[in-house]
Amino acid sequence: MKKILLAALFAASALPTFAADKELLNASYDIARELFVQYNALYQKEHPDVKITQSHAGSSKQANAILQGLKADVVTFNQVTDIDVLAQKGKLLPENWRERLPHHSSPYYSTTAFLVRKGNPKHIENWGDLVKDGVEIVFANPKTSGNGRYAYLGALGYAQDAFKSEAEQHNFLKNVLGHVKVFDTGGRGATTSFVERKIGDVLITFESEVHGIRQEYGADDYDVVIPKVSILAEFPVAWLDKNTEAKGTTDTAKDYLKYLYSEPAQRLLAENHYRVRDEKVAAAFKDRFPELKLKTIEDISGSWDKAMKEHFASGALLDQLQKR
Repeated sequence: MKKILLAALFAASALPTFAADKELLNASYDIARELFVQYNALYQKEHPDVKITQSHAGSSKQANAILQGLKADVVTFNQVTDIDVLAQKGKLLPENWRERLPHHSSPYYSTTAFLVRKGNPKHIENWGDLVKDGVEIVFANPKTSGNGRYAYLGALGYAQDAFKSEAEQHNFLKNVLGHVKVFDTGGRGATTSFVERKIGDVLITFESEVHGIRQEYGADDYDVVIPKVSILAEFPVAWLDKNTEAKGTTDTAKDYLKYLYSEPAQRLLAENHYRVRDEKVAAAFKDRFPELKLKTIEDISGSWDKAMKEHFASGALLDQLQKR
């Protein structure tokens, strides 16, 4: 009898740990809501006992929220620096976190593209067309959004190919910024301004987002334009060791992220217009993705750390160009 009672007590004491191990909070960027609704459902088909809660905002806002106490188990961001700050400042995961999963912990990627009104009345075909007279642009604020930083750096990458001198490149960036009608805090806010508030002639956002908008709001109202030269946008993921170890969710968090590399998940990502790592899936969806010259952050600015300091820090080039 005593043995049975002890066994029952032990089982009861283990229950909270077991329950916690089956609950995850995924902090993600703001335009990934629909993607992770589908991904979570796919994952839960094989893991029906795992409960997943989502949090969405601009990538940098999410990083700040986590530093301030949001107990996320995993992050699925669109810029590596927003995970780096969690490692360097928050000490929530090791600084070599990119080495823990394939492809530098980026299971899928995208690029920056344009969404224009039906018929493309302003004839926007490339980055250079953004500075035509009368063109109004909408994209997320590079100060608060990884999406916005990719848009800014995509324009810089084009300028580096189009103009020889740094002065000419910076003048082009200044002109692009001068045509921005709305700087929303995140990618989803920019979409709302363009689609629902009818602001602007061209929305600059991720390739996956422009196709998603067209599907949701009607192909008859919008056209997609993919510049021939653009920036490689990686989507890094990581589990936050300090949080998962405290909550007992480490194994579940790792499995949740590793499943992003599986063929079913890669197929789901491709269906949502993300470029994928799985060669078989990529080949099956190749007609959806035009071949481009994708410039890396290293090509354009040397590194993300350098870009953050030279372009997006207080008083750096972005601020300077907007004041001129």
